[in-house]
Amino acid sequence: MPQSEVGDIMVKRKDDELAQLRKGVLEIAVLALLRGRPRYGGELVDALAERPALAVGAGTIYPLLTRLRTAGWVDTTWEESPLGPPRKYYALTADGRAELVRLSAAWEQLVDSLTTLLEES
Repeated sequence: MPQSEVGDIMVKRKDDELAQLRKGVLEIAVLALLRGRPRYGGELVDALAERPALAVGAGTIYPLLTRLRTAGWVDTTWEESPLGPPRKYYALTADGRAELVRLSAAWEQLVDSLTTLLEES
């Protein structure tokens, strides 16, 4: 196999690995963004894009927001927009705040454990 193909495969594999890691933390990231104030979907996409490792598109955000709403962790409201049609805003519920606390604690344990493991080598 030519070296350029090997390089392309390695880049794709790295992208796939990052996507899998990102998928695991995206729920926490969205809940954290909603902690401060309600936001609409496009605003969440933009806020995540400011953090390149968390950047995702609308095709990823909206199904996630639907799952969060179904779980009872976010509520939605429609608000008029000065720039076009009304926007659906997402806000944390009390259960969503509790879930963010739970997930944050689990995340900290995971990071601490992995950091310790990586430093042992």
